[in-house]
Amino acid sequence: MDNIILIGMPGTGKSTVGVVLAKLLGYDFIDTDIVISNKEKRPLSQIIAEDGYNRFIEIEGEVGAELKCSRCVIATGGSMVFSENAMNNLKSLGTLVWLDTPLEVLEERLSKNMMERGVATPRKMTVKEIFEVREPLYCRWSELRLPCRGDAEQVVEDLRKMLFGYQKA
Repeated sequence: MDNIILIGMPGTGKSTVGVVLAKLLGYDFIDTDIVISNKEKRPLSQIIAEDGYNRFIEIEGEVGAELKCSRCVIATGGSMVFSENAMNNLKSLGTLVWLDTPLEVLEERLSKNMMERGVATPRKMTVKEIFEVREPLYCRWSELRLPCRGDAEQVVEDLRKMLFGYQKA
């Protein structure tokens, strides 16, 4: 198995799970949100506020499309799935895993700090509305879907079991 790419909603724990999984596997860890912030020299929330939603999605897509790595766990931004080029590149790099967290958990985690977290939306939207728009794309792109139950350690353990029982064709 080369790279493991984590996709899913903001607040689902992709970065937290990704760091722990990378340590367990002896892989490097890449958070595409951090790559974007470093490239643009400002936080995601500032990029969205200053440049707008469409430009942010474009930048995110460019980062995903240009990414090259080996033996990495990659945590993507929740809106990366909007970029066909990025997702095709990521799919060529490894296994796409959807960390699927229940809507009520996401609402609890995101309801107060969506803007601070840099959650990209074309207009003011609820967590449920964001989920409804993105869920079909997570289904489309993921090769594996992990229902996230419990804390980060449990999710990592469930993911590790899932991955070692899966061989990409």
